[in-house]
Amino acid sequence: MTPAGPLAARLRLARSEGVGPVGYRKLLLDYGDAESALSALPARARAAGRARTLRIPPEDEIAAEIAGTAALGGRILMLGDPDYPPLLAAIHDAPPALSILGDPARLNGCCIAIVGARNASSNGARMAESLAATLAAQGITVVSGMARGIDAAAHAGALRAGTTIAAVAGGLDRPYPAEHAQLQDRIAQYGAVITETPLGVAPQSRHFPRRNRLIAGLSLGCVVVEAALRSGSLITADLAAGYGRTVFAVPGSPLDPRSRGANSLLRRGAILTESENDILAELPDAAAGDLFSTSTSTRPGSLAQSTAPWPEPPVQAGPVPPSDPGGTVSDIRQAILTLLSFTPTPVDDLVRRCQFSTSAILTVLSELELAGDIETLPGGSVVLPSLPDGP
Repeated sequence: MTPAGPLAARLRLARSEGVGPVGYRKLLLDYGDAESALSALPARARAAGRARTLRIPPEDEIAAEIAGTAALGGRILMLGDPDYPPLLAAIHDAPPALSILGDPARLNGCCIAIVGARNASSNGARMAESLAATLAAQGITVVSGMARGIDAAAHAGALRAGTTIAAVAGGLDRPYPAEHAQLQDRIAQYGAVITETPLGVAPQSRHFPRRNRLIAGLSLGCVVVEAALRSGSLITADLAAGYGRTVFAVPGSPLDPRSRGANSLLRRGAILTESENDILAELPDAAAGDLFSTSTSTRPGSLAQSTAPWPEPPVQAGPVPPSDPGGTVSDIRQAILTLLSFTPTPVDDLVRRCQFSTSAILTVLSELELAGDIETLPGGSVVLPSLPDGP
């Protein structure tokens, strides 16, 4: 994908209400450049059935974000820019805009994610730190989420021997947790800190799955050291598997709840990891180009329960076709909304159950998102809108 329009227009489109990663790509495909897409957006939202005025950030707000990011020593990368990380760009829901502190070149290297529990055990933290240090010494960039526990240990180990990337949930000016502000500064100095959240936004619960998608998308593989059965670390592992990346897991005692998530991943096909050698042994094929050429359901380290990706939007210009073989746009909208609930539903499942063409379903999904009738989630799922987070 090539850049369309100047930075300010593309960022303004990316920050517009109802425009998610897939919708952003489709709007550029339909209208050719960001300025034209912005002009058409209000009418398109009304046509999609949006009841209230869609918010498009004013130009001065976007100019302030660009200037504020620069004042911090950072910059904004848009999908299609030469410095945008190619591995992240390859995922179907790549973020349209990335704010970065540090060296963008760090995003283009061989990256491995290390994630795990915030309430890590001493042994778990030591394992994460040791793995990160030995991988960094081999020239591998360690990616994590700058959370307490395993994440912080992974960043610390990598900084001892090489470089690291932190993907964060809030704005670059809102380090989280607050006690990691100094860690964020060190990572920015010797690696990179990235987010898709605008300046001034404190992280909220809904931001963390998108942060996890950055970790998974940037990396050739994801190592889970310790994790509960229901945790953000397992979300990251599932996203990595859905993107065709290798999943690794460090085994732990069945008596420790913090090990149940990693042990569950091992039962589902993750690579058992006791040292950096277990990771390094899996990298040559992926680095040689095998990463996207093998089905994620059969390659080593894939998870049988991973979510299938959302296919690319159809490459065609113009609005939604008036009808689809077997039903009108109204029929497709009704079929989709009937199948959805407040529990995430994979898009490929909708495609199978709706019995309409994939291109028509994806187009209608983009219109439903623009209208505010659905929300898209990382990994290719959709859900009915939830209540906003409280203060």
